[in-house]
This record gives sequence, structure tokens and C-alpha cells, in this order.
Amino acid sequence: MSKEKVVLAYSGGLDTTAIIPWLKENFDYEVICCCIDCGQGEELDGLEERAKLSGASKLYIENIVDEFCDDYIMPCVKAGAVYENKYLLGTSMARPVIAKKLVEIARKEGAVAICHGATGKGNDQIRFELGIKALAPDIKIIAPWRMTDVWTMQSREEEIAYCKQHGIDLPFDAKHSYSRDRNLWHISHEGLELEDPANEPNYDDLLVLGVTPEKAPEEGEYVTMTFEAGVPKTLNGKEMKVSEIITELNALGGKHGIGIIDIVENRVVGMKSRGVYETPGGTILMAAHEQLEELVLDRATYEVKKDLGNKFAQIVYEGKWFTPLREAIQAFVDVTQQYVTGEVKFKLYKGNIIKAGETSPYSLYSESLASFTTGELYDHHDAEGFINLFGLPLKVRAMKMQESKNQQ
Repeated sequence: MSKEKVVLAYSGGLDTTAIIPWLKENFDYEVICCCIDCGQGEELDGLEERAKLSGASKLYIENIVDEFCDDYIMPCVKAGAVYENKYLLGTSMARPVIAKKLVEIARKEGAVAICHGATGKGNDQIRFELGIKALAPDIKIIAPWRMTDVWTMQSREEEIAYCKQHGIDLPFDAKHSYSRDRNLWHISHEGLELEDPANEPNYDDLLVLGVTPEKAPEEGEYVTMTFEAGVPKTLNGKEMKVSEIITELNALGGKHGIGIIDIVENRVVGMKSRGVYETPGGTILMAAHEQLEELVLDRATYEVKKDLGNKFAQIVYEGKWFTPLREAIQAFVDVTQQYVTGEVKFKLYKGNIIKAGETSPYSLYSESLASFTTGELYDHHDAEGFINLFGLPLKVRAMKMQESKNQQ
């Protein structure tokens, strides 16, 4: 009789490598590893050999970079989704597509369970599991770090020792390093000196995608982008797909010290955490998109979209991608993007994105209206009546307050 199968979300790191023999030993599962390639780069090198060496029967490496960019990143860009004014959701928006792929592999393999290596203190356990529950409510979820009665390892040293006990000699050492998560959109850093908010980040050791503004070139660099219906189409005159544009923007942004943030954020589980995020290309793309939007959207739509963008960010951060509310807000956003078409130009200089002009065939900007000269559509005398009506509640309240004081 064949063993039941479990699909493991496998990164190739020490935690998920140690989980492979642990699953076999404690549950007698056949372990199928699944690594979802969201643009981690060289982190995927040597994964198959490592997974098989650790006891996995199979490894899937699923390249979903374009799906990630088109179906998850771009809805967030269009919505202007930023969590707590700073975080551009790099980890958050990757988790639902990873969960989706894990479910697809589990269905293909006939697996009864999906296992992930997220800790019991973080947001990722929520994001993975809400995605799995929404797409496959019948599949069991195994989270080793919450199973403290069975998962007894509490340090890298203990995990390395456990692997060696099971005949797995891996190229990991016990030296502690930053906890990182990387994909095409960003890389996050936690741990070491960052655990104390009083400490300045050690950027010389920390940064991976770029340099600090102090180390950026002394000369700025101009960039031109075009958009169609809110989606970037060209970069410096060259037509590219979204993933290629983000890749190029990452190189440009990293070079000029763009997109480095240091934030103490509120996790879903109730605690505050401190991290440094590098999002060079994403920061540029979001700024360029907003630069064009302010030319095209009317005031009322822009105001509501800002509010819903914040809500969208919260939904994504909390792992609620596969919900009717996310779909509804995204539908609203898509309507607002119909005319977000045009060209933007800006200069990158020492951590700054400096606007250098924008045009759109759907621009609502009227030079004759905005200038100090009197245009045909605007009569200065009309402003007096407007102000009288607009300020009427204020005037009435002031009059009533004055009457009340006089009667005392």
C-alpha cells in the first residue's frame, strides 16, 4: 500500500530542508517538495539535489514570475496599495499565488496535506493557510513551528544536528544571519540589529538589491515610461512585459538608492515587528503610475480610490486575497484604470524620484482653466456664490454660537 502524500512548500533553506525528514519520521508521508519561483534568482540553484538528498521523492519548481506580476502585483499597483504608508506588500502579495500553486500540485499528486515552514509568530502562516482554506478546504495543513510537542528544534544548530542524524550533510552553518524573503518585487530583512528599533540598520551588510543614497551616483538619470489602462508598456522607449520592466527598474532603482524603507509594522497576529525592505523597481513603478493617475482621475474618484487602496492593502496584508471583497475592490479599481494611459518622465537621483513631466490623451488638466488668465469656462465672479454656499454651514454655526454667547 502506497504512503499518503504531503506537498511541502520548499525554499531550500535550512528550515524546510529539516522538515523533509521530520515529516517522514513523524507522519510516514511521501514528501513532495514544491518550490514556487516568484523571482528569487540564484536562491533556486541546487534545490533538486538538496531536496532528494533530504528524502523528498520529487521536487516541482514552478516558474510563476509572469503570473505573479500580471495577476497579483499589478492589481496592487493599480490600487495604490501600500500598508501603513510604507510597505509595498512584497511578501504579502506573493503568498496567495504560492498557495494557489501548492493546491494545484497537491491535487495533481493526490496529496492529503500541505506543509509550510512559516513560524507561529508571523503573518505568512495566515496568508498561506487562508489561501489553502479558500481553494481546498478538504486538504489538511501542517505547520511544524506551531506543533511544539512534535517539532522540538528551536535553533539553527539543532536543525543542522537533526539533519546530520538523518544522514543529510548540507552546506549550512550555524552562523545566524538576517531572515530574508525575496522575490522579483522586493527583498525583506529581519533579525540581528533590526530586532531593536533603537539600532540603526547596518546597511553595508544588509542591502542586496542596491546601495544607500549616499553611495548612489552623483549624477541623476532620466527615465521615461508609458502606460495603457494602468499597465506599464514601455521603459525608455522599449516595449517589454511587466516582469521585464520590473527587472529593469530594479537595476535602475538599486543603482540610485531608491526604495529602501525601515518600518516598525503591525502584524496581523497582534505584535509589532521591525524590518527593512528593499523595493527599488516597485517603488519607481508605483510612483510613475501615481504620477499619471493624478493627471487623469477626477477628484471624487481619486478620493474614493485612495480609501479603497488602503483597504486593499489591508486585505492583501492579512492574506484575504481569495475573498469577494478583494474581487469587488479590484473591479472598482479596474474601472478607474480605463483611461490611465500616457507617458511619464522622471529623474532618479540619490534615493529620490523627481517628476519631469507627464502627458495623457485623457488628461483632465486644462491650461486655460489652471492659469491665472480668465478662460471661457471659468468666471471669477462665480466663485463668490460658490464660497457663500460652500461656507454656509460654517457661517450659520458661527452666528448661532454668537447668539448663544450674547444671551448668557
